[in-house]
Amino acid sequence: KRLDPIAGFILQTLEHEASAAPVDIARALGEARRKPAEKPDAWRRFMNPVKQQMLYLAREGRIEIVRKGEVVNPEDFRGVVRMRLKTGS
Repeated sequence: KRLDPIAGFILQTLEHEASAAPVDIARALGEARRKPAEKPDAWRRFMNPVKQQMLYLAREGRIEIVRKGEVVNPEDFRGVVRMRLKTGS
């Protein structure tokens, strides 16, 4: 099964960063795919897809969603979160 390009972008980013917030990923993705005529905040259209792929990758066990330093259940969390590659378990 092919990996969604946004999921791939998340994994690629996390290989180089200890952790990242969904907004950081969306901004980087928006910058990478920005067309010259687009407004500077065009990255916002990537927020929902990034969050969806973050949940998918967490459910697959490839990343962890972290809130206040604690890993959270991808099915039940709120608030500001970051993601990181899954640590050895």
